[in-house]
Amino acid sequence: MLGTALGEILGNKLRSFFTLLGIIVSVAFLVAVVAIIQGMNAYVKENIAGAVIGANAFQVRRTPLQIGLFDDEQWERMRRRPRVTAADAGAVRAALPDAAAVALSSGWPTPMSDVIWRDQVIGDALVFGVTPEYQVVQDYRFERGRPISAVDVLQRRPVCVVGHEIAQKLFGDVGLDAIGQSVRVAGQRCEIVGVTAPKGKVLGQSFDGFVMLPVTYHETLYGRRLTATISVKMHEAADVAPAMARAEEALRVHRRLRPGTPNTFSVETADALVDFWKQLTKVLFSIIPAMVAIGIVVGGIVIMNIMLMSVSERTREIGIRKALGARARDIERQFLAEAIVLSSLGGVLGVLSGWVFAFLVATVSPLPARITAWSVGAALLLGSGVGVLFGVYPARRAARLDPITAMRQE
Repeated sequence: MLGTALGEILGNKLRSFFTLLGIIVSVAFLVAVVAIIQGMNAYVKENIAGAVIGANAFQVRRTPLQIGLFDDEQWERMRRRPRVTAADAGAVRAALPDAAAVALSSGWPTPMSDVIWRDQVIGDALVFGVTPEYQVVQDYRFERGRPISAVDVLQRRPVCVVGHEIAQKLFGDVGLDAIGQSVRVAGQRCEIVGVTAPKGKVLGQSFDGFVMLPVTYHETLYGRRLTATISVKMHEAADVAPAMARAEEALRVHRRLRPGTPNTFSVETADALVDFWKQLTKVLFSIIPAMVAIGIVVGGIVIMNIMLMSVSERTREIGIRKALGARARDIERQFLAEAIVLSSLGGVLGVLSGWVFAFLVATVSPLPARITAWSVGAALLLGSGVGVLFGVYPARRAARLDPITAMRQE
């Protein structure tokens, strides 16, 4: 039965291909889009979230991490919150003596500045103000020089640590060591004391194009930001949740918040950023089924029409087979098998096409792609399901043909 179905399909290659085109396109779209979304989810979790907050770490912020804008009511509540200060950082530090590091860094909005050395200018570098512990939280490794020290912060020293990209662009071409060179940041001179090892790019955005200043010197240049951020790194991932609870309790006591009153700060982990991203991808996942369903239905209708045409063309064959003893059930199964094989083949070709498209997207763009087993399984199930759903009517029509009438058909 399957052999006969394959022979019929291979005997009409062009017709079979155009019959399958709708299913191939729909399944390929499903596999490729799901692969890109899943790849983005994994990429955000493994790279962006860790780069923003750090591994085994959490942050205390004035406002929560949110992708998108606050509405007016939310923004008004956030605006009434007090700023996160060095005193808050001290309270968290006292509550977490077992932490690997508790850091204070300049918060939102992060200023950007030209970095100038002689006649060379690098534009729009992010400028952070940090305490020494921040470099531990973010797992910075140093290619040359040293990190910002506690003495730098205490004495408001005009020193800085630059990312690998900044050092490479300013000094790589001339072969100079960046350590000890003076650059202008926000119009003021600072001496480079360290260069971080490269962290690479995330979605085309470099994580090596920054300047770090002692947080006190940063305030001298830019004033106090709307808020600061407290970053806490624990030794193990299992220690993060209990540490967050202790930090929350310590800050509530420090800020004299009464029981039952909401927090005037947010405690965030990298999971919060991942969750916000996943909320965005839910919108795409709600649209994809509708688009795929349209293509699948169109493909199914095409299969049904082609099968009906096949029944008309093979009427004499059906009559002869019935005359030789084939039952109506046998004829029905034969045509149904052809429809299922045809649609399943479309599903397989669609999966392969989707995989190739996702691979090309990941190769030529910064968008990652990750093929998942469930998307492949769903695509193949859709393909064969279409064959069953839209192949039943042509198969039954073929099975109900009267053998004598069918044999007279030219």
